[in-house]
This record gives sequence, C-alpha cells and structure tokens, in this order.
Amino acid sequence: MPVIRRADARRTETPNAVMTTYASPTQGATALAMWQVDMSAGKQGPLHAMDVEQIWTFVSGAATVDLAGDAVAVTAGDTLVLPADVARRISTVDGFTAVVAGPSPAHAYNPDARTPEGACALAPRDDERMLPPWIA
Repeated sequence: MPVIRRADARRTETPNAVMTTYASPTQGATALAMWQVDMSAGKQGPLHAMDVEQIWTFVSGAATVDLAGDAVAVTAGDTLVLPADVARRISTVDGFTAVVAGPSPAHAYNPDARTPEGACALAPRDDERMLPPWIA
C-alpha cells in the first residue's frame, strides 16, 4: 500500500487556483486521482469540460458552478457530482477549498473547440484534449 507523504504532494498553480495532488497515477495510484483545489476570492475558472465524472466536496467557502447553463450554488459540506462531457465553470466571491476525486487519465477540453481569450498555458487549445498535471 503506497503512502504519499504530505511533503510529496504536487502543487500546480494557475491564475485562478492552486491544485494540490494527493494521489494520481504518477503518485502511487493506478486509476484514480485525488486533489485539493484552493480558489481565492473573486476568481473564476475557465469554461471547460472533462471527459470523466468528477466528485467535488467543498471543505470551506462557497462557489457557483455553471453546469451546462444552470447555476448551482455550493457551500462548505456540499458534494457536487460533475458529469462527464458537460460544460462547467466554477467561480467564487469569497474563495473556497474543495477536495476532488475522479478517474485518471481525465482530459479537459473546450466544449466549443475554441481557446478562450486569455487562457493560461495549462489550458487546452482549440479542439485539443489535455491531461491536467494535477490529475496525471
């Protein structure tokens, strides 16, 4: 049974959040990934989709998730099941911390196959599907 020590957790920072990977195929797991998302107040992630289901449990703070055009409000203690292949965007007024789990590999993509203006270097380009480093 592999043990991933806190000191070995991998941190990935984007303009919108910090992801801390606790387990993934490159860190002791074989088919699952688990990571923490810390999003600061006033931030918003990009509109994107994932090709796998993910489960988000909000540990602190609150967020609004635009899920295929429907706004879903979540707060600390809520768990959100995000289905595969559905456009999503997560935003927060006050900030939040969530723990996320899902299968790996998992690929992010632009639902309209166009790179959003201002997309960071880790975002998929046009119709590309990419494995985010916090899930790898």
